[in-house]
Amino acid sequence: MTETAIADHGLIGDLQTSALVGTDGAIDWFCCPRFDSPSVFGALLDGERGGRFRIRPAGTGYTTRQMYLADTAVLVTRFFTASGLGQVVDFMPPAGSTATDTHRIVRMVQCVRGEMRFEIEVAPRFDYGRHPHRAEVGDQGAVFTANGTALTLHVVREPEDERKARVSMRDQDLHATLDLVAGDTRGVVLESAATGPARAIRVAEIQELFDRTVDFWRTWLSRSRYTGRWRESIQRSAITLKLMTYAPTGGLVAAPTAALPEQLGGERNWDYRYTWVRDASFSVHALLRLGMVDEAARFGGWLGDRIRERAGSDSGPLNIMYRIDGSSDLKEDVLDHWSGYRNSAPVRVGNGAAEQLQLDIYGEALDALYAAGRAGVEVPHRGWATISGVLDWLADNWDQPEEGIWETRGGRQAFTYGRVMCWVAFDRGIRMAVEHGRPAALERWTAERDRIYRQVMDQGFSPRRRAFVQHYETDVLDSSLLRMPTVGFVAGTDPLWLSTLEAMDHELVTDSLVYRYDPEASPDGLQGSEGTFSLCSFAYVDALTRAGRVQDARNAFEKMLTYANHVGLYSEEIALTGEQIGNFPQAFTHLALIDAAVTLDAAMDRAGG
Repeated sequence: MTETAIADHGLIGDLQTSALVGTDGAIDWFCCPRFDSPSVFGALLDGERGGRFRIRPAGTGYTTRQMYLADTAVLVTRFFTASGLGQVVDFMPPAGSTATDTHRIVRMVQCVRGEMRFEIEVAPRFDYGRHPHRAEVGDQGAVFTANGTALTLHVVREPEDERKARVSMRDQDLHATLDLVAGDTRGVVLESAATGPARAIRVAEIQELFDRTVDFWRTWLSRSRYTGRWRESIQRSAITLKLMTYAPTGGLVAAPTAALPEQLGGERNWDYRYTWVRDASFSVHALLRLGMVDEAARFGGWLGDRIRERAGSDSGPLNIMYRIDGSSDLKEDVLDHWSGYRNSAPVRVGNGAAEQLQLDIYGEALDALYAAGRAGVEVPHRGWATISGVLDWLADNWDQPEEGIWETRGGRQAFTYGRVMCWVAFDRGIRMAVEHGRPAALERWTAERDRIYRQVMDQGFSPRRRAFVQHYETDVLDSSLLRMPTVGFVAGTDPLWLSTLEAMDHELVTDSLVYRYDPEASPDGLQGSEGTFSLCSFAYVDALTRAGRVQDARNAFEKMLTYANHVGLYSEEIALTGEQIGNFPQAFTHLALIDAAVTLDAAMDRAGG
């Protein structure tokens, strides 16, 4: 069985975990009780053995459309047949800010006009399919258990309704058919860690859950100050970032999926269900630009906790990534029993890059904290002491080889982007100290900041290429450097930058889509190639804008919008075919979209466009 295309999914979630729902009405990915827990439904990575929860019309004679209810994370999958129109309304009521094992997926099944027979299939595969399950079925629903965990399926119906779904069991999987006519609403609620048996739920109860969930999302989104040209795309990206935030800690997962390939059939299949310091820092910037200040404050607390946990560590104040609860055990493993998305193996869970040395994260973190401070988020004394300790450590350690932003596995180098972001760390620390009158080793920090600047200008710029390059021992270009003018290291109209941008235009850009770098020219320790990186494509828009090429930037941005899927979501990369590949949806891409749009909006306003 061929797995449903990555882009043919929408995302729902409750701010502690999430699920991907395909256009065929199947939940193909759901991990419980957290984003980084083992999957219960994993058909996205193995259509035969991964498990799914599907609701669709009986037979094959239907077409389907999918949409989000406006300004919410409520997903509607509509089915059109010769006999009627039906739909499945999927959502997860927010689980709150206290970690819990109890999560609910509500699936409202409705017949809008005519009549329709729906097929329901519930085929869980607990712990990535490594543990067989048992099912107990009754009139009120079913309970699936395996290895000490349970999922309870509650039936939605009115007590006076004598119509019942016709249920059968095959290999402990539930199969049912349900007949509805125009105006009917029925459905099921899947609940983890339920405290009692399956029960019949009245339609009014799930309608109340629906109303509360819609109100939650619209109330949250109403805090956005964005009124620019691309409001719908911006708001969808903001909701997507919020869906990928673990409410109990404020940690943001890079994506809610694992092992989706950067190249079909290739080995670049990584687990992104963790909180990268870099991604979380970028998200603070993006959300602050929309007026979402609370998220910035939560990140500041999360970051401070991580640094204090590693006080005195020889390997630095921060890991590059953490589990969403802040723990750092990310042992990488391979699921040999799964084939992988469209035979892209190995299927990796965990992430062996967790303890790499990537010095850029300190600049991104300090930049986010500085921006949060300017937005009104105050840094307490303990927080400033933590920041000072980070910069004192960085003063002793910035000038060493590292693995770099792309987590390459080809050895450490003096990566130019890492050096630039170390400059940012000192620059923002100095600004915070001066603006708020905080005690600081200003003379030392300033000396190190200036040393980095001179070093990058002397060794990070290739006179032959007339461009800033990936690291000091190569002439290879790297699109991470598109952020140089964004962070203020170089002016967007500086001749050195304009020639760098021109070189990237010729080597890394194809019809406004941008590659990270050329792996053939700069071996990264891995086999195969990859698609264009959507984060970099939006960063290119930002760089074009700052270079004064506003019309080019607008053209590139509008092209990128056409690569979103049908509900406005982006995966990590785009193949030359236009297909979305890599983990999905990717936080990096959505936050970069927000940044590019806000920068471009402002430039067009100034130009009167």
